[in-house]
Amino acid sequence: MSETPQHLPLPEPEEVQEQPLVVSGLLGRLITKTSNVFALGFLLSMATLIYEIVMRHVFNSPTLWAHETTTFICAIGFVFGGLFCAARDKHIRVVILYDIVGPKMRKTLDVFISVVCMISSGFFAWAAWLMVERAAFTPTGDIHLETTGSAFNAPYPGVLKVFLFLTLIVLTVQFLVQAFNYARKAPIMPASHTLSD
Repeated sequence: MSETPQHLPLPEPEEVQEQPLVVSGLLGRLITKTSNVFALGFLLSMATLIYEIVMRHVFNSPTLWAHETTTFICAIGFVFGGLFCAARDKHIRVVILYDIVGPKMRKTLDVFISVVCMISSGFFAWAAWLMVERAAFTPTGDIHLETTGSAFNAPYPGVLKVFLFLTLIVLTVQFLVQAFNYARKAPIMPASHTLSD
């Protein structure tokens, strides 16, 4: 009677889901918990657009604020989405090399990728600060947020640029945390691989 190959048990779905949060640390868990607020923002945008459609086409009384507000809320959500993906360790990777190397080299690549992303995010944060200087301060140094220049004239561009700057700072710190946690953890085989005895 032939023996069937024994496979290592696959992690439970909860374990697979929690793995990125372990690498991302407390900061990653806080970002994940905050994400629901930004997800609700997309629902708020949809409700705003429906309100605008009703006001424009049923009551012939369009709003001045709906389009700009919807664009702003969605932009905030998309900016936060990049941070959320990083906290969940779901950012885009080219895995051709990553999938063919062993666990030790994979660990080295994880650290290297995190450090490169951290440096890149730091440079993007610096570039965002240069935008914030023009969008949030007058030449005399007073705080005055850049506005849309429309009839509604909301300070959405200035707020968005400040939010982008702050998000990039947090993103830089998140990649630093991930690099540190990848460096100190034992190499592991990805969940997609199984080992036979």
